[in-house]
Amino acid sequence: MVMFLAGAPAFFGYSMDKMCRALASAALVLLAGCATEPPSPPAGFVPEPQLPEFSRLAPYNKPYKVKGKTYTPLASAIGYKATGIASWYGGKSGNRTASGARFRPRELTAAHKTLPIPSIVRVTHLKTGRSVNVLVNDRGPFKSNRLIDLSQGAAERIGMRGMAEVSVEYIGEPVN
Repeated sequence: MVMFLAGAPAFFGYSMDKMCRALASAALVLLAGCATEPPSPPAGFVPEPQLPEFSRLAPYNKPYKVKGKTYTPLASAIGYKATGIASWYGGKSGNRTASGARFRPRELTAAHKTLPIPSIVRVTHLKTGRSVNVLVNDRGPFKSNRLIDLSQGAAERIGMRGMAEVSVEYIGEPVN
């Protein structure tokens, strides 16, 4: 094989240096084709749900009216902290939230009347001391004595059954 390669440049009319560069280039092109196949995910891998694109100018972040009352979403939630009654919802999977995402009862999401969508808040059950970070992607609850509606998954995470007194603290915006 070495003798064949030693005689090849003379046969093709090239110098040994040009022939080596041509072979190296060909090898790189062939190897580059091997790198285009992404690695397979490990068995049991579940991809993170992709967040929809959000906009501060979207309809869900503009003033809106429910049952004759107008609600104005906050332009910024920085520094937001409140205490009040939380309830949970989770009956119908697949309905659209205010953000347009499909509601999934097991995910860690919430509805709030005025927090910007999307917002991540830490909800702490004041009786148990347990807390959970949730994505605010919906509007509600529209009962005067309620602060936030949690998905069933979020409510279970903090040990909440029915309604509970909670504190809600703004953490930030999700990163896409």
